[in-house]
Amino acid sequence: MGPRSRKRQEGAVQSTNDSSALSKSSLAARGYVHDTFASLLVPGTVRRAPLIHRGYYVRARAVGHCIHSFLERTCGVPSARRAQILSLGAGSDSLYFRLKSAGHLAWAAVWEVDYPNVARRKAERIRDTPELCAITGPFQSGDCASALCFESLDYRILGLDLRHLERLDQALAATGLDAAAPTLLLAEAVLTYLEPDDSATLIAWAARRFPNGLFVIYEQMRPHDTFGQFMQQHFQQLNSPLHGLDRFPDVESQERRFLQAGWTACSAIDMNEFYRCFLPAEERQRMENLEPFDEFEEWHLKCAHYFILAASRGDTFSKTLVFPSSELFPRVEPASTSGILPANVVSSDIQGPNLKRYGHASVLLSPGLILSGGGFGEQDGRHCRVSKFHLLSRYCDFEWKGKQVCSWGTGVQWDGRLYHTMTRLSDTQVLVLGGRLSPVTPALGILQLHFYRREDNSTEDLNIKVTKSGPEEDSTLSCWRHSTTEVSYENQKYLFVYGGRTVVKPVLSDWHFLHVQTMAWVRIPVKGEIPEGRHSHSACSWQGGALIAGGLGASEEPLSSVLFLKPVTCGFLWESVNIQPPITPRYSHTAHVLNGKLLLVGGVWIHSSSVPGVTVINLTTGMSSEYQIDTTYVPWPLMLHNHTSILLPEEQQLLLLGGGGNCFSFGTYFNPDIVTLDLSSLSAGP
Repeated sequence: MGPRSRKRQEGAVQSTNDSSALSKSSLAARGYVHDTFASLLVPGTVRRAPLIHRGYYVRARAVGHCIHSFLERTCGVPSARRAQILSLGAGSDSLYFRLKSAGHLAWAAVWEVDYPNVARRKAERIRDTPELCAITGPFQSGDCASALCFESLDYRILGLDLRHLERLDQALAATGLDAAAPTLLLAEAVLTYLEPDDSATLIAWAARRFPNGLFVIYEQMRPHDTFGQFMQQHFQQLNSPLHGLDRFPDVESQERRFLQAGWTACSAIDMNEFYRCFLPAEERQRMENLEPFDEFEEWHLKCAHYFILAASRGDTFSKTLVFPSSELFPRVEPASTSGILPANVVSSDIQGPNLKRYGHASVLLSPGLILSGGGFGEQDGRHCRVSKFHLLSRYCDFEWKGKQVCSWGTGVQWDGRLYHTMTRLSDTQVLVLGGRLSPVTPALGILQLHFYRREDNSTEDLNIKVTKSGPEEDSTLSCWRHSTTEVSYENQKYLFVYGGRTVVKPVLSDWHFLHVQTMAWVRIPVKGEIPEGRHSHSACSWQGGALIAGGLGASEEPLSSVLFLKPVTCGFLWESVNIQPPITPRYSHTAHVLNGKLLLVGGVWIHSSSVPGVTVINLTTGMSSEYQIDTTYVPWPLMLHNHTSILLPEEQQLLLLGGGGNCFSFGTYFNPDIVTLDLSSLSAGP
């Protein structure tokens, strides 16, 4: 890399500090953390999305956990040397001011290092802000030629490049850093922006330099799965690529990295585990209630791709792991792979709009016609709630063609809802239940979609009319992320509506039966233990009843249960399906029954580092097996959550439609193509 390219990349990396600082300021403004100084250190304000707030919240709590662990072990001990915090790549972070105002620096001091222009800009900001100067006390400013930009009794800001370790070492010593004293080295999303050799040298230097040290880093990992690929693409586009992820893709390799560099103890966990095991339940509940939120998939995926690590040396820390293993977050790895399911793009050379959306619903109208409606996606060159329907029609044995269709006539306007269900009533009628317009606005009322074709039965001029169904005042269903399954009772067809969430209830454990012929809600006896409430589960018909699998529970924890709403003489009975080996807890997947086997397709899980493929459960024996999806011939990444799937049993195929999500601060991703899975290898099955 030439000097000019390196300079541009340094500027891009520094710009990530500005974005991060604004996010931290927004985080404090919304009450996630207590920080009155963040807004003073960065000019301007911006309100971030709830998903970004959650991401920065768990980061702040994880780093704060390490800092307080360090201070508890080192401060207030009369015989000990003064503790030190060395923040590498500190940017505009308010750590010093938060610790000082809380009285935590009576026995400690803080050094900060960042690029010279970042350090000077922060020093100027402090000098020009009386509220900050009141915290630092008397201070001095370094001259333009000096690395020291700001100095007070317990606070130093240095402008240095972390790749120049000899100069860094000299500057730290010159400003009073005691290498023998207990020292916390903190690097939040810093080392990953250095070339791997530079970061390796820095880690080894720190191990030699601080014999009584604790090194804490917060960084990205898991670069090879779908979310990891999109994450890397984002930073590439910002000209600040993530380095070293191929060498150290998981927490185990990161721990080895530090141990081999001279650190004597090391522990690392991802943010899902930290959130579940190191934050009290009441604090999690407080945070979860701060803002309306409905992006659980991306929240868990973001947490799965960031980790916190603490490596230590010396008597103060060597026998204590900052993150000991916890039984509260057991790893539930899927069974060993039983086979591969080939995936291919459907009709990639056929003219017609792609189905780029998520949170939609899809239904098979007839063997050659699939309707998808609603969701969030691309329409007319922008991202929005989608108001146009998408029809996928087969026009020869192996080819499908896409078409967008608008609703028409004097009926109800289609509202482009998300997380609803669509159920086929006939070749020309579809029932729409539930959904939402926003996390605080449910889509009310039962809708029917009516289809009208040309006389030649062509889909070229197929039209859709939307009407309301059922009583006008009916408010039985104001939920989303629920399921709707066809069941039978006394030779009558009913729709079993189960689970979901509402504006006021994070999960629902109740259910309703809708009599299809009269469109009336009816009561049918259901016996057995009431299942745990859930949303984003899967449901499919089987033997006149309904199979319910997985979902997200009340504590935002993925579930592993598979339940059968079994028809009995006097109604239905809840039964638990015993599965061996147990399946990994998951949600936001789809499900189908094929030849007596339950197929769980994709989804999100947090108890395993692998990526969900297709879990196959033999409903007779209860035996489960795992199949990977071969994406060799599919554009990567393929995100299998918030998608829909259609089973074509005669062809032994599964069509995957849409999927994706708003991926933290990295942008919104939509699967670009409709994909088919070849299920023929499942005929023998487990």
